[in-house]
Amino acid sequence: MQTDFDQDPPFFAAPAASPSASPGAPPVLTVSALNAQVARLLERSFPLTWISGEVSNFTKASSGHWYFTLKDDAAQVRAVMFRGRAQYAGFIPREGDKVEVRALVTLYGARGDYQINVEAIRRAGVGALYEAFLRLKDKLGAQGLFDQERKRPLPLFTRSVGIVTSPQAAALRDILSALKRRAPHVRIVLYPAPVQGQGAAEKIAGAIQTASRRAEVDVLLVCRGGGSIEDLWSFNEEVVAHAIAACSMPVIAGVGHETDFTIADFAADLRAATPTAAAELAATPRADWVASLAADAGDLRRAMRHALNDAHQGLDNWQRRLLSPSARIGHQRLELVALSTAMTHALRAPLQRQGYVLAQLRARWASHRPDVRSLRSEIASQQRRYGTALASQLGQKRDALGALAAQLELLNPQRTLERGYAIVRDAKGAVLRSPAQIKPGQPLTVRLAEGSAEVGVASVQAQLE
Repeated sequence: MQTDFDQDPPFFAAPAASPSASPGAPPVLTVSALNAQVARLLERSFPLTWISGEVSNFTKASSGHWYFTLKDDAAQVRAVMFRGRAQYAGFIPREGDKVEVRALVTLYGARGDYQINVEAIRRAGVGALYEAFLRLKDKLGAQGLFDQERKRPLPLFTRSVGIVTSPQAAALRDILSALKRRAPHVRIVLYPAPVQGQGAAEKIAGAIQTASRRAEVDVLLVCRGGGSIEDLWSFNEEVVAHAIAACSMPVIAGVGHETDFTIADFAADLRAATPTAAAELAATPRADWVASLAADAGDLRRAMRHALNDAHQGLDNWQRRLLSPSARIGHQRLELVALSTAMTHALRAPLQRQGYVLAQLRARWASHRPDVRSLRSEIASQQRRYGTALASQLGQKRDALGALAAQLELLNPQRTLERGYAIVRDAKGAVLRSPAQIKPGQPLTVRLAEGSAEVGVASVQAQLE
C-alpha cells in the first residue's frame, strides 16, 4: 500500500492507449491509470499537514503497519502508518485517543479508497506543549545553562549515589537493582519527590537543593520512567533546570525512554537514555575495579621484575668491566697488535691497489699493442713480392728497350748514309726527294756518311724505269 513518492512519474504523463481505440479518438484510461493519476493529483495538491481527530478501528498488522480511522463529530478518513514511521511514534494509540497526525493525502489505488499516509503522530495538545518546551529550551540556552563548558566530569571512584525520584516509581527499583548488581559497595541515599502531578516540579527542585546542601553523595541521579510528554512535563520546568545547574555535585538525568528529551537532560552534566542507564553511568562496576586493581598489581609486579632484571644486568656489566691489571695489559697488547695490523694493512693496501691498477693498465696496453712480428713478416713478404715483380718488370722493360734500340738503330740515317746513301738539300736546306725539284745549274748540298759536299747540277733527268 505504501507509495514511493520520490519515484512518481510526472502527473500528466500520457496514459497507455487502449488497443481498441481508433487513432483519432481520445485516449481511454484504465482504472489503474485513473487511480494513479488521482493519487498523484491529491499528493501534489495537499502537502504534508497536521490533522487532528479521534482514533477508531485501530489495528496493528503482523507486518508492523498501523491501520485506523481518524474521525471527528462530522466526518472520518482512513489512515495508515507504515512500520518505518510507527516505530518512532513513542506510544501506541488506543480506541478513542485524541491525536494529531502529520499526513499526506493520497489514494489507495487497489481499492480506489481515499486515505491519508501518516508520517508522525502525537497526542492532541502535544503541539502546544512542545512549543513551550522549545521556547524554554531557547531561553535557558541563551542564559548559558546548557553550555558544555559548565558540565562537570563524573568522579573516578563513586562511593555514594543520591537518587531524586518517587519511592513508588518502577524506575527506583530498576536503579537499585542495577547498582546492587554492578556496585554493591556504593552507598545509596534517596531524596523522595513526586515525578508528576500538580506541584511536582517544585518538589523535585526542592529534593535536588536538599541533596546539594547536604553534599553527602558523589553523584546525583534525577530519574523517572517513561510516559507521555504530559507525564514528563515536571522535568521541563525552569525551576528544575536551575536546581540541577546549581547543584554542588555532578547530576545525571535519566528521564523517560531513549527517544524522550527533557529540559532536565540538557541542564544535567550527563544524560542517560533510561534510569537503568543512569545507574550504570553513575558507578563503575565492582568487577571492573577488581579487574583494574588486579591488572595494576600485575603491571606493578612486572615493573618491579623488569627493574630487578635491569639492575642484575647492570651489575653483570660492571662485573665484566672490572679487569685485573694483567688482563688489561693483555687486552691493550691485543689492541696494539690490531693497530699494527691495521697500519700495515693501511700501508700495503694502497700499493696493492696501485699494483692492481698497473696490471690492469698493462693488460689493456698489451691488448691494444700491435703485433710487430707479424707486421714485419708481412712487410718482408711484400718486399719479396714487390722485388720479384719489379725485377720482372725491369727485364721486360730492358727487352722492350733493346728491341726499340735495335729498331732505332735500323732507322738511324747515319747507318743509311754509311751504306752509301746521301741526303740532298737545296740552298734553303730543304730535302729534295724528286728530280722535279732540281733545276740545272742549281747549287745543292750533299750529305754523306763522313761529311758533306757542294755540287752543281749539270742536267736533270727523269727517273728511269
